[in-house]
Amino acid sequence: MDIRISKHGESTVLCDTAIIPFTEGIEISEGLLYLDSDVEAMISYLVKDKIFTGKKEQIESFRLAREENPRNIILVGLGDDQCIDQETVKLAISSAIRKAKQLKSKVIEIHQIFNSCSTSSKEMVSLVAKYTILSDYDFGDYKAPKEDSVDILEVNILVGPDEDMIILEKALDEGVMEGQSICVARALVNEPANIMTPTMLAEEAKKYGKEYGFDVKVMDEADIKALDMQAFLSVGKGSAEPMKLITMKYHGNLNDPEIYGLIGKGLTYDSGGYSIKPTDGMHTMKSDMGGAAAVIGAMIMVASQKLKINVTAVVASCENMISGHAYKPGDIIGSMAGKYIEITNTDAEGRLTLADALTYAVKEEKATKLIDIATLTGAAIVALGEKVIATLSSDDDMFAQFDAASKLASEKIWRLPLEKEYKKMLKSEVADLKNSPGRPAGTITASLFLEEFTSGLPWVHLDIAGPSWTDKASSLCPYGGTGAGVSLLYHFFKKSSY
Repeated sequence: MDIRISKHGESTVLCDTAIIPFTEGIEISEGLLYLDSDVEAMISYLVKDKIFTGKKEQIESFRLAREENPRNIILVGLGDDQCIDQETVKLAISSAIRKAKQLKSKVIEIHQIFNSCSTSSKEMVSLVAKYTILSDYDFGDYKAPKEDSVDILEVNILVGPDEDMIILEKALDEGVMEGQSICVARALVNEPANIMTPTMLAEEAKKYGKEYGFDVKVMDEADIKALDMQAFLSVGKGSAEPMKLITMKYHGNLNDPEIYGLIGKGLTYDSGGYSIKPTDGMHTMKSDMGGAAAVIGAMIMVASQKLKINVTAVVASCENMISGHAYKPGDIIGSMAGKYIEITNTDAEGRLTLADALTYAVKEEKATKLIDIATLTGAAIVALGEKVIATLSSDDDMFAQFDAASKLASEKIWRLPLEKEYKKMLKSEVADLKNSPGRPAGTITASLFLEEFTSGLPWVHLDIAGPSWTDKASSLCPYGGTGAGVSLLYHFFKKSSY
């Protein structure tokens, strides 16, 4: 899909469909002067008869019986012009693009808002581009194409005659790239586990590193053993698929000693091991590398936007399977940090791989601040559902930056406490700590386990178990991976690079 912007009246693109967003209370005499008479007449009728009012999330379409373009008109409501935020634009654009696809549109024109609106043109262009990309995404690699299917080929965003096109072109590029990066993360998650193995995940990271300008190094089992990453090795040794340690480095500010260590959970499949999951619980476990997918998407954004920041991402990727080599409940395993861990549940494997990855980021990559993102606990879904990212942090300032970034990214987060009293639940009679103390406060105790491997550095943990996957298709995202965390991480790093 090719997305561009043009000033109204200067576009030479012929479109078959026009999407026209309206706020409530638009004055027909002033607000529709830029439309041709046929379109203006039909909209005037719809507005005067209150069939279309511009109410938030309202959508109305009609087809003009004429040869010239556009033939399809889609009206979409934005509500109060002083209350237009990213959520409003997200819902409006996704609904309109879905309608355009139903109408088999190939070339679409999206009109900007010309009456008063509190959202800047720069922000609006970026948002429209981002959500146009996301609304068009479909994972159909393993389905025969429908004979009557039509792809959207071009989208032209129309802006006012007095806009600064240099500023808006930059905003357009950022919005397109953000949408595409989220789609990369979605696609990585949606690939079946027999395709998206640790080896394939490493190859994808190398491909995107080469394309967007960040360095990628992939280490195999011999390297992992040499690093004494015993926790990671214990999880991966039950699988016939080789484990991979993937590092991605972006140096955008060589004069800054700050290095963000970004760690993503990379379990390309999780059976639960000997603490085996039920069949229904295993069906979507290809998504257990959603954290790694978000990290790759975020690295694409950081590098493509040339942020003045230093980020080193680490993914310890493997499968958690059952075999004669697999680790078992009751085992005591080591870790790169030198701590011994009693295994009480082999389905609490992600925190083991993250523990060694966090240690590696500190010891080998000299990270000064740490962020990990993982589909870590079902308890996070129980607590916060499928729309909110459970967030825990040892550093109030870092959390505050994430809180601000979440609003820019339109990804909801909620802070849970690192309750120190619960640390005693991790105590083991036979080792330094146990990997899973049970169900109570499961998200918090998992985070307290990870904190043991942060070397006391400022740290934020993002549990995306709920938002990373959807069983319910919507206009914004089909069934499957959502790309959760990509925008959140990007806007955090963007704010941190100022």
